[in-house]
Amino acid sequence: MKVLDLGCQHGHVFEGWFASEDDFQSQKARALVLCPMCGDSQIDKRLSAPRLNLGASAPAARPAAESSSSTPAAAPSRQALQAAWLRMSRELIAKTEDVGARFADEARRMHHGEIEERAIRGQASVEDAVALIEEGIGVLPLALSDGAKETLQ
Repeated sequence: MKVLDLGCQHGHVFEGWFASEDDFQSQKARALVLCPMCGDSQIDKRLSAPRLNLGASAPAARPAAESSSSTPAAAPSRQALQAAWLRMSRELIAKTEDVGARFADEARRMHHGEIEERAIRGQASVEDAVALIEEGIGVLPLALSDGAKETLQ
């Protein structure tokens, strides 16, 4: 199994697992390798260090950093933010029903008590989203890439 550090044109970095270099190149040529953040198919390999497990003993535990109220917390890394976004996106997808283009109609029907309320997601035009908000129906526009909607293998 080959583990590659990959990146898209927008600077998102992610990991991909492939049976071989040929497998990666074949999937890339067929536009099957997509950025999980934005869905971009223009993917390049990034520099990465191999992980070698030579049976050495585990490194000594690091002492816990002393906390100080005067020291600001370190900002999360770009990779940590991307990972958090993907986790949140996948959790949202797992806990909602995709109603597709019927989103505005379903939201209105729930708001008016015509159908049981449930967690939904789907597509709505800007005009429909604004109209829903003006009617007092809460909506949250999110841009979810197709990569966030599927389990990565």
